[in-house]
Amino acid sequence: MKRIISLLLCAVMLLGVLSACTTIEGDNSGMVIDVYMTTPLTDFDPAMHYDDSAMIKIFDMVYEGLTDLDAEGKWKKALMKSYEFKGSDEDGYSLLITLNSTRWTDGRTVQAADFVYAWKRILDPDFKSEAAALLFDIRNARDVKLGDASVDDVGVSSVDTYVLQIDFDYKIDVDLFLANLASPALVPLREDIVSRDVNWAKQSSTLVTNGPFAIKEFTAGSAMRLERSNYYYLEADNETQAIDKFVIPYRLENNLAAGDAAAQLAKFEAGELFYLGEIPLASRAQYKDTAVITDELSTHSYYFNTTNKLFSDARVRKALSMAIDRNEIVKILTYAKAATGIIPEKVFDTAQGTSFRAVGGELIKSSADVAGAQSLLKEAGVTSGSFTITIRATETDRAVAEYVAGVWNSLGFKVTVKETEVKKLAGYDNAYADAYDEIYKSGKFDVIAVDFQMLAPDAFSALAPFATSFSGNGVDMNSKDYDLHGHITGYSSEAYNALIDSAYAEKTAAGRAAILHDAEKMLVEDMPIIPLAFLQDAYLINAELSGNKDSYFGTREFKRMKLKDYVQYLPADMQGTTAAEESAAQ
Repeated sequence: MKRIISLLLCAVMLLGVLSACTTIEGDNSGMVIDVYMTTPLTDFDPAMHYDDSAMIKIFDMVYEGLTDLDAEGKWKKALMKSYEFKGSDEDGYSLLITLNSTRWTDGRTVQAADFVYAWKRILDPDFKSEAAALLFDIRNARDVKLGDASVDDVGVSSVDTYVLQIDFDYKIDVDLFLANLASPALVPLREDIVSRDVNWAKQSSTLVTNGPFAIKEFTAGSAMRLERSNYYYLEADNETQAIDKFVIPYRLENNLAAGDAAAQLAKFEAGELFYLGEIPLASRAQYKDTAVITDELSTHSYYFNTTNKLFSDARVRKALSMAIDRNEIVKILTYAKAATGIIPEKVFDTAQGTSFRAVGGELIKSSADVAGAQSLLKEAGVTSGSFTITIRATETDRAVAEYVAGVWNSLGFKVTVKETEVKKLAGYDNAYADAYDEIYKSGKFDVIAVDFQMLAPDAFSALAPFATSFSGNGVDMNSKDYDLHGHITGYSSEAYNALIDSAYAEKTAAGRAAILHDAEKMLVEDMPIIPLAFLQDAYLINAELSGNKDSYFGTREFKRMKLKDYVQYLPADMQGTTAAEESAAQ
């Protein structure tokens, strides 16, 4: 199967300016694979929305950063072609990164300036993103986020079209920094796309990405079609290059209208789906031995609004945590492990291959201590009250919330579970918003269910945002003293802030890890977050599919997927090419 390229050169005279445009039309033949990847999503902005583990599954397919993590968590080159680290203690250090040649889904080349824009956006004091702490080693980055310097002072620049320069005031751990650059939050973005429409990431018509697949159609609760990018690493002037050289499947068809996970499972069992990325709760035990199960870098957790008078006392928060039997939650989810701390098992301790959780040990009992919880509540003088648990409208979140609400009701509280709604945005043909996102960002919740996602395999990136100056939530420019926005929970502790400051300043891996363990212990004592379960990803895959790879984040790499005898499964509108030609191409 050869790539057919048509170059259409057009000249348009506008206000005396002559511009040229090139359009590349690819051969759209190839595998169409019917899949059910995950529960419906509404927003594809990679710098935000890391409160739902489903997000990572899609972000990993439509965006690509400078580095990636292999199955063992070791960083490897992605968009980065080469790098050079140089400098001195006197003059500072620089990391020069040369980019590989690839293009966005609209055909424009991915440039160093796209990383500069994306990272400065995260570091802007007006922009809220917990990923900010990942960039704080960069010269002036932290000062910018705290409002003490201009965003133009950030030590990141495009010294050439495809060369990114990152400046530091001190010698950094280069391997750690490059591993952190594999974060799905640190991928490039196009300023012209993002600045054009505040809802650019909520509709396929305005979404431009740089990964192996493009989101060609998205309708909440109806469909999500991913198609091979005709521009992913392909050479614009190479007419003989196969269009499926880097991405084999042409289309991944997600028919969300076919129903919930139970309906999708029925389609998989009937041979109508080749991949099932969400197994219904009622069937999970049945497929425990046949599903492919991988640990995620995510902890299903509950955030407290610590500014709520009912939860202002840490003893109340800790008591509510103590009353929960995490083993019961594991029974509900099946593909999970009881959370014995905040940080899950795959996060590194001092280096790749070491486990922060294994070193930190069990900080939380997996079994319930109801008597201890009642005693602690009595000591705090809080034995009743009404509050709401806010969740997304998913089967898993609902089941866990109903169990937890039952436990807390038995303690004397009146707890209700509120599911958020997905609504179509006014003025748009096909853009949607989940009310959950607004509730979460505003902090207007009592308790909210969060898939606490690790943005990197390093514990600092997860623990630092609970410290005020590392929250990533920026500065309140309307306040008299330009106060910092702290963590979304409202948690504020001078002692915790000091721990994270010292971890940030510590340059030895062992010393830094020791401080971070102390920080995790303090969070468990103060309990602004209740860790419930270390999440696992589980999927079913048809034997006709081959070439799958699992990432360290617990996602799939579909770009090398092959479907045996795929011609027989092609939709009617793609039957123009003969079966013999298609089989030969495969």
